[in-house]
Amino acid sequence: MIDLATRRQCFAEEIEAVSNLRSRRLVEALAAVPRERFLPPGPWTIRSEADLQAPPRTTPDADPRHVCHNVAVAIDATRMLFNGAPGLLSMAIDALNVTPGARVLHVGTGTGYYTALLAHCAGPEGRVVGLEVDESLAAEAARNLADLPWVAVRHGQGREIVGETFDAILVNAGVTHPEAIWMEGLAPGGRLLVPLTATIGAMGPIGKGPLLLATRGENDQRWDARLVGFVAIFSAIGLRDDALNERLGAALRTSPFPPIRHLRLDPHAEGASCWLHTPAACLSTE
Repeated sequence: MIDLATRRQCFAEEIEAVSNLRSRRLVEALAAVPRERFLPPGPWTIRSEADLQAPPRTTPDADPRHVCHNVAVAIDATRMLFNGAPGLLSMAIDALNVTPGARVLHVGTGTGYYTALLAHCAGPEGRVVGLEVDESLAAEAARNLADLPWVAVRHGQGREIVGETFDAILVNAGVTHPEAIWMEGLAPGGRLLVPLTATIGAMGPIGKGPLLLATRGENDQRWDARLVGFVAIFSAIGLRDDALNERLGAALRTSPFPPIRHLRLDPHAEGASCWLHTPAACLSTE
């Protein structure tokens, strides 16, 4: 049997391959950060793409090798709250292009595993802020990340960043729209990655929708934007709008994979290129 360090290296290389990762620091982080340290004690409840129409499975024991796979692991199975699949979240982190010295915001830090990956990418010369709405999870994440002094964990909904500026923002819960304070807090050239999800009653706390990557360029009114994936994810608490949820659901039913090119912040009349037009922002195909 191979040792755990080798198993973690194989895990990192597999995620690198399946998610087409470009960041060498992220691959190194996947190999170095012990995922089990950020999880409840095993055996663990896990889900993969093969379990979408089936109940979650349970690992046979608490061997850390069981979580060195591209599976989501339950943090609280009774609430359907999972530490997401590494392939998807690593793809999202990779899209943000976090480099040494970067200032990073992670909304929905959970117990801190993906915050730790972001911290390894930013390095000690950077700064990472994790926000978590669940007070007990925020406290657990703070304990788990205590050995990384450039990481700060706060209990909050996701808007508690007044006066702060970031080079990358990862939102790790489903929302109906990007918050204005995230866009205002993004530095020029910075990137925002956010899951835009619609929910229906039968789905409970889980919503589905695209992952939006938006880059703040020289034109503050028209940001470059594109979709980088599709996700089913736990819905953010306090960061959703019921009316926009209905409009987003309708837009997804009409065109689930739109060729988004811009996030528009300029006032304009709704037109044919507006995939999702709101008073605050518009996702446009032109």
